[in-house]
Amino acid sequence: MIRPGVVKDGRSGYVPLVQIDYTVQVWKEDGQFIAHAMPLDVASSGPTPEAARKAVDEAVRLFLATAAKHGTLKVVLEDAGYRRVRREWRGPAWLGLEQRSCLAEV
Repeated sequence: MIRPGVVKDGRSGYVPLVQIDYTVQVWKEDGQFIAHAMPLDVASSGPTPEAARKAVDEAVRLFLATAAKHGTLKVVLEDAGYRRVRREWRGPAWLGLEQRSCLAEV
């Protein structure tokens, strides 16, 4: 869920804030931990699972701030599956997270 708010900014007064909920999946790949924020499709990495989580949180914050600055935040959120309900944005309701595999001809 996204909740509106404001924070005092030393430069220009008040800056609007929203709280955006997302799910993070973490795995190890080639000695690094990868964190992927869903449904926003933002990823980052770090030497530990916690470092990867912190890195993806910062990447999500910057991604959303950039989209807001360019006036595309509404489109970004809608494309990621969020929907507007009155004054709030709500992310998709997750049914589950599964690890799957298949046999492929190579």
